[in-house]
Parts: sequence; structure tokens; C-alpha cells
Amino acid sequence: MDRRPLPPLSRLPAFEAAARHESFTAAAEELGLTQTAVTKQIAALEADLGMRLFERRNRAVFLTEAGRAFGRVVGTALADISAETTRLRGGRAAGGLVLHCQLCEAFYWLMPRLARFHELHPGLEVRVISALAPLTAALEPFDVAIQTTGRPSGSARLAFTASDEIFPVAAPGLVPPETLPLSIRELARQPLLSHQVLPQDWMDWSDWFAAVGHASLRAAKMTYFDSFPLVLQAAAAGQGIALGWRNTVSGLIADGKLERVCDEAVFRPTEVSVFRGARNGNHTETDALLSWLHDELAEPRQE
Repeated sequence: MDRRPLPPLSRLPAFEAAARHESFTAAAEELGLTQTAVTKQIAALEADLGMRLFERRNRAVFLTEAGRAFGRVVGTALADISAETTRLRGGRAAGGLVLHCQLCEAFYWLMPRLARFHELHPGLEVRVISALAPLTAALEPFDVAIQTTGRPSGSARLAFTASDEIFPVAAPGLVPPETLPLSIRELARQPLLSHQVLPQDWMDWSDWFAAVGHASLRAAKMTYFDSFPLVLQAAAAGQGIALGWRNTVSGLIADGKLERVCDEAVFRPTEVSVFRGARNGNHTETDALLSWLHDELAEPRQE
């Protein structure tokens, strides 16, 4: 008999959920367990493996490199088992690809381009799930995900990163044309629109001013929003100047809804991260979607 060196399988669901969320509390809520039960199951699994899968710091948990690698394997295995169980029970697993994307990028960057993917791959279904929360809060498995680099990603496997650049944008006419492009000091005197959340996963004005060599500058007037789509809507409505990410605002600029208001920009070589998920999808189709996203994100497209 082949006695494979498997850990106790009953401990794997708690580990997989905790790895996906990078949170014992969220895993407990998902599985209907107490946080103490999840903690004990993971501690027992770590003891069985002889290594730490999570680091515990200030009441938060973070995957170790070993934990991240093991999480990918366990996540894929459990997704495969779930899909096969559905099939054997006579159910039908959802077809096509699931693409998880941050809300703003989904609306302003992805959707205007998705028809090009379907032209290249007719008949290949893509279901887009948009979200404000990071990947660790995803409510269902995905094949591919796009989010800002540095946000929590759990056990999702990084496929590649892409560049972006960040520059101020406003509705045409908000800034008198004869004063364009604004200097950095003139920019600071204008009404600015800020996307401010906790944790601050995105660059905000103080970081941007510092990156262009003006760390001491302070805005004369700042309006705060908890959603970047709201920031862009406010900018397009003429309420102030927002920071725009090239990938997100290029379509709005091409449509004449926004314009750049100064020459300075902050280039970020790895601003966007694209991940391969653990969903039991068709690997060839997933590779096709990843390849297309890589090409679309490689350089700004001239429309």
C-alpha cells in the first residue's frame, strides 16, 4: 500500500481559507468556526510539517514564503476536488474564465478593451468580478486577478507585473488653458481631490509631491473620497484635480472628459500585479487571458 506523507486532511480547509484571506478571523467566519479552532488547526498543521506557515505580528498574520507556496498547492487541490465533486454529483461547474479586477480598472480600463480579447478568442467566455477589497477578501475562486501591487494577495501566484504612471488630471476648462501646464507650486494652490482609505494602498498627493521633488508642499484645499471611481467622477464634473493612473484615465482623456494639467508624472515600473488563481479552469484558456493582459498592459495603446 502506498502510504503517502500527507498531513491530516481535516486541517487543510482551515489553512486554505486562512492563506487566501491572510486572516484567521476571516477564515473562521467563512468556515463557521471559532477563531480559536482555526488557530489550533493551523498550529497543529505547522507542528506536523515542522515549519511556520504564518508569521504572527501585532494581532495580524502574514504568510511565510513556505506558507504561500503551500497555500497555492492546497488551494488548487481543494478547488480541483470541489469541481470534480460537483461533476460526480451531477452538477455543472461554471464554464469560462473568472477574472477578478479592481472596480476602477474593471470599469475604465478592462471593459473598453475586452471586446478585443473576444475578437482574438471567439467563444471563450470571461466573467468579470469587480471589487474594492483586496484579493484576500475575494468571495469566490478566480482564474486571473488584477490589482495594485502591494495590496494583500494571500496565496495567489504572481504571474507578472506591469508599469503605470501617475499624473494630475482635471476636466477640460477647470484650469484656464493659457496657464497650462501648471507648475508644481501652482498645482498645489488648486482644489485637489484625494482618494484616502485605510490602509493607504494607493499613492496620494503627499507621496506624489515627494516623488516629484516637492515633499514640503501642502495643498491649499483638499476634498477626500473613500473610492477612486468617485474621485474620477468628481474630477470629470469639474470639482478639482485628481491623480490619474495612465492605464485607468487614458480612455477618459481620449474622450475629452479629462486632461493632463502639468508635465510631471511619477513612473512606477511594477504598479500593477496580475495573478493566477487556484480555480479549476482550463489552463490553456487561462494562459490565453494572461498573455492578452500582458500585451495590453505592456505599453499604452495609441487609439
